[in-house]
Amino acid sequence: MEENSKYKHARVNRILLGPLERPALAWLAKRMPDWVTPDLLTATGFVATILVAASYILSYRSPAFLWLACVGIILNWFGDSLDGTLARFRKIERPRYGFFIDHAMDGLGEVIVMIGIGLSPYVDFRVALIALVGYMLMANLVYITTYVSGEFRISYLGLGPTEVRVILILTNILVFFIGNPIIQTKFGIYSVYDVVISLIAILLFGIYIVITFINARRLAKIEGGTKK
Repeated sequence: MEENSKYKHARVNRILLGPLERPALAWLAKRMPDWVTPDLLTATGFVATILVAASYILSYRSPAFLWLACVGIILNWFGDSLDGTLARFRKIERPRYGFFIDHAMDGLGEVIVMIGIGLSPYVDFRVALIALVGYMLMANLVYITTYVSGEFRISYLGLGPTEVRVILILTNILVFFIGNPIIQTKFGIYSVYDVVISLIAILLFGIYIVITFINARRLAKIEGGTKK
């Protein structure tokens, strides 16, 4: 995301993979040719979501398409994570435009990806939609928190979009090699991929509820004497 100090929020991104990701992005930004722009990277990240969704859907024909989905996920990381780093490195930030277009594309891209996953032979469509709702709730919480607290936090419990991408890639590899075993539970029959997506959804909902409660209490104390 493109941003600078003129845009009054603090960016918080304490992900588990940060010690690896940040140096990698800095290294890439220094070596990008002039014709590669932040807008081009944002577009690349979005087009990659279409590739990911299409690959999941095509996995009906062959599990080998899961590898293409992995390529799409990596390209999405490349475009979505590097656009802001490149803008800051070249000192060509456009804070409001960057924030707007980046997250508008993120939301649409996530819808495309989760629909693709839900239309694959590996994940129940209902499970995919529940996970999508969880993601949208978290995105909404991030934007609200940015507005009321001036803190743009994209990581919780050390987890962020990069970690979710890694989980999807590892699950794709696992499913390709061992298949998608079915698990019988008292709630019904689910696949291994269903369980992975469900756990991500539970985590998203859990973080949303806890962080909303914590922030609501904190803001209530700050504005305790203020009447509407």
